[in-house]
Amino acid sequence: MQQILDAIGSAVGTFFANDTVQLILRGVGFYIIFMWLATAYWAYRDMSARTMNPVAPYLAAGLIIIFTPVLFVFAWILYRILRPHETVAEANERALAEEAMLVEVEKQAHCANCGRAVQPEWLICPTCRNRLRRLCPSCGRLVELDWSLCAFCGKDFERPAERPVALPDVRPAAGQVPAIVPAGGGAAAARALAASATSTTPAPDRTEELPAPAPTSLPAPLTAVPADGPPPRRSSRRR
Repeated sequence: MQQILDAIGSAVGTFFANDTVQLILRGVGFYIIFMWLATAYWAYRDMSARTMNPVAPYLAAGLIIIFTPVLFVFAWILYRILRPHETVAEANERALAEEAMLVEVEKQAHCANCGRAVQPEWLICPTCRNRLRRLCPSCGRLVELDWSLCAFCGKDFERPAERPVALPDVRPAAGQVPAIVPAGGGAAAARALAASATSTTPAPDRTEELPAPAPTSLPAPLTAVPADGPPPRRSSRRR
């Protein structure tokens, strides 16, 4: 039995003593060491792309190196389990996609009362009957409820409608047109009165020269008669 074991050991020693086998074994050893160091460098690069912590990549590489060239495969498996599931670029891309989605959601109109999505041309929410928009009385376009004027025609919703009225206390002269001023008075009324005063022309003078009346003789002044009758007449004859 001992002779058999000695024969097997001698054959194995002879096999490994061969120069070709020694070269192959050295190549395999260099390959394992190279894979060990390459795995450590890969862990460093991979962790640098997956986190912003400057220390974490060195810890990942150190984990691979500590497990030696014989057990570094187990360190690689452990690192694959513990590493972050997405890179920094993937996280940024996901954040941008979520932000773009939020922007698209915010662009879509929603009812202020019930929060349901509504169409841009709707006047009333069909779910809660909430007033969404209104029609411009000037151009008929849809405008928002909080607009103070129409963005399409410039209609001012806060200013009352201007209706032309005639001033009741102004009586125009003959041939003069009454001034029409907008409701509200003020500077607009003054300008309208000035324009009407300059635009109207006075009526032509149609008075004719009448002849002077002829002189008439006045009757003699009447004397007052006393109540007891006229005084007696005196005779001019002397007796």
